Amino acid sequence: MPAFRQVGEKQLPSPVFCMAWSPKRDLIALANTDGELLLHRHANFQRVWSLPPNENTGTVITALAWRPDGKILAFSLGDTKLVVLCDAEKADILHLFPVENPVSCMHWMEVLEESSVLNSFYTSEDESNLFLPKLPTLPKSYSTTSKIFSEEKSDEILNLLGEVRLNILVLGGGSGCLELYAYGMYKIATLPEVPGTCRSLCLSSDLKSLSVVTEIRSADTDSEICYIQLDTGLLSECLPEVTRMARKFTHISTLLQYLRLSLTCMCEAWEDILMQMDLRLTKFVQEKNTSTQVQDEFLELLLWGQSSPELQALLMNQLTVKGLKKLGQSIETSYSSIQKLVISHLQSGSEALLYHLSEVKGMSLWKHKFQPLGLDPSAVQDAITAVGSFTLKANELLQVIDKSMKNFKAFFRWLYVAMLRMSEDHVPAELNKMTQKDIAFVADFLSEHFSENEELFDRKGKYFNVERVGQYLKDEDEDLVSPPNTKGNQWLKFLHESTHLKESPLLFPSYPQKSLHFVKRMMEVAIELCLQKPAEVIGKSVKRAVCLSLYTVPESSENTRRLFELPSLYNDKKNNLHCVVFCMSEVSPCKLYLLRKSTEPHRPVSNGLMAIDLSNVLGHRIEDAAAGSSIDRVYSCLDARFYDDETLMVVLQAPEEEETRGRVLAQLPLGSALSCGEEFNWDTSFRLDQQSGTIPTQGIVLENQWRDLENMKAQFVAVNGIRKLACVLSSNLRHVRVFEMDVEDEEDEERPESQNANSNQDGLEETLASQGEAGGNDTEGNREGAGPSAAEQRMSGEALELS
Repeated sequence: MPAFRQVGEKQLPSPVFCMAWSPKRDLIALANTDGELLLHRHANFQRVWSLPPNENTGTVITALAWRPDGKILAFSLGDTKLVVLCDAEKADILHLFPVENPVSCMHWMEVLEESSVLNSFYTSEDESNLFLPKLPTLPKSYSTTSKIFSEEKSDEILNLLGEVRLNILVLGGGSGCLELYAYGMYKIATLPEVPGTCRSLCLSSDLKSLSVVTEIRSADTDSEICYIQLDTGLLSECLPEVTRMARKFTHISTLLQYLRLSLTCMCEAWEDILMQMDLRLTKFVQEKNTSTQVQDEFLELLLWGQSSPELQALLMNQLTVKGLKKLGQSIETSYSSIQKLVISHLQSGSEALLYHLSEVKGMSLWKHKFQPLGLDPSAVQDAITAVGSFTLKANELLQVIDKSMKNFKAFFRWLYVAMLRMSEDHVPAELNKMTQKDIAFVADFLSEHFSENEELFDRKGKYFNVERVGQYLKDEDEDLVSPPNTKGNQWLKFLHESTHLKESPLLFPSYPQKSLHFVKRMMEVAIELCLQKPAEVIGKSVKRAVCLSLYTVPESSENTRRLFELPSLYNDKKNNLHCVVFCMSEVSPCKLYLLRKSTEPHRPVSNGLMAIDLSNVLGHRIEDAAAGSSIDRVYSCLDARFYDDETLMVVLQAPEEEETRGRVLAQLPLGSALSCGEEFNWDTSFRLDQQSGTIPTQGIVLENQWRDLENMKAQFVAVNGIRKLACVLSSNLRHVRVFEMDVEDEEDEERPESQNANSNQDGLEETLASQGEAGGNDTEGNREGAGPSAAEQRMSGEALELS
């Protein structure tokens, strides 16, 4: 009997061109030609959620990669040149960043090396929690309207770091561009370009080298497949320093995103209702017959209780008593919301940003440890200064809000009473009292806010700027329309007159003429410059150690993506090896080749290259009645992936005349082949396919580690050796089968016992199945039965974790 059993099968409505198993859960991610990202569970291939294409993010998915803890899924978009990090539980987009070139492949690895220095860092990582308060969650009412983030929540953003142990997302582009992102967010290195298009990547878990398989296309000849190994020794040698620096910079990146969202919430909380008053007053100036100033008209109403017919018409017909009351309530609510966001979110985030940048400044001064990584103390100091300026501007906004709330409250109270008297309505006794101090306060407000400004009319088409808060929230390069009045400020006068303090690095510049958005952009630029230098320095340290030309492939007549095709890369963490599996169908269609390289680029490896003969791999023989003899059944390999360090999962194809038997899924144990003592002498001046006849070859005969894939033209396979799962995809990219490995296929009468043993999982499947699929998934739902809809994607971690 086969050593594995089928647990799911499905016909998909759209072709799938990329699939990846979660490293920790029984989940597989699929990307189809419609630009949709799908997540399925292995049992019955039940859909968990789908993320439809989004015009704001992109519609052409080019690559997938799971974070090593299985909590975040990264995917790249070719049309918009974006990389997106998605929450595996809820299909929420948590973070995205642009890249210069479209990504053709990606790999997300985790560092496994242990050291006393690293262990002490891991235990002290949370020291910031002792000094910094926990950042509050952004209001949900504001956090769901962003164009890009479907349901952004600050706690999810700040949890993007995941575990303390360093993990790195490697991106390969179509032009041979390579980039490394620590924790999937901070660009830690921009590597030298490699020739051709990156087709596969693998960064070793000890950080000593990066393996790349590229395809070099030529207009005159067939495309050439090459294997390149890059020496990333600096990352390995400075692992504790790299981890600490990357951790800090990723903290900074998440805090920047938190501040952006906080500012977005503030903009959404701002009401532009007062802008209508500016336009009404401007129209009033243009239409009134008298030469009296508007502020004089209001002052006359304040002092004598009399108003011109034009002002009375403006107040009673356009503004109205009811409208004034609503206006006052809207302004108070809006300003209060903005004030709370500044105090609880903007200031808290800025303080945390200053804390982490100050620690980075201390790291940069430890030149022996961090100077080789490119940390520049002056660049870090510029970033700290920019954050300080942003904090000062936030405090300035608080002062403007506080003053505006007091002014408008007094102004609206007085105007409300005046309008009640105009309409001869009853004035409540508690509102009728007004002291001389209150009158002076309103008079100052009128003289400051209701004076005509010709320069403002030329810039904005209006004479007035009654509302002063909104100008801070506009994303414009222009100076503030009404900057704060700093006359009489003793501290500013003292600084201006002091020759020593004026240029002191200890004092943050305030930029009184600029908006909060403008200062925020200055801060982001300064921090970006601070973060770029290490990526450049580390990238320049990476050198090409190995470059081997493997074989040529004919240019495909169809312009199809090669995301599934061999070669396949694998990192043997136990033995510190890079493994490359490939076929040379033009030279030896019945052989599978295995190339092994040490993660230390210049260390030799025994049995570095070998071939596995697939002839009679299943021990089958075909009886030839005419000749009165029997011959071996010869198989060729369609796809191969590493199941574990010593096992390959392959899809085999019988000769064309035997296609009626279907194709075969098999596990190839490599133990006997790896024990071969014969070495291959590689002449690097020639391609490998030009000297393939001298490659040591081993034969393998399987016993029960295979099964026929009946009624399926299988072509590709994706495996998860940790969870012991495999998914086979047909050549038309629509038909999938899922298998559990290393188990015996059960008889029909034994299946109920198996189902009872997995009652929790089956109960979850029945619940999801009863919910059904909606929206764009109706076609698949009608054919396959019920499944979860896009609106029902909110699954808990317990529901997703299938043990």
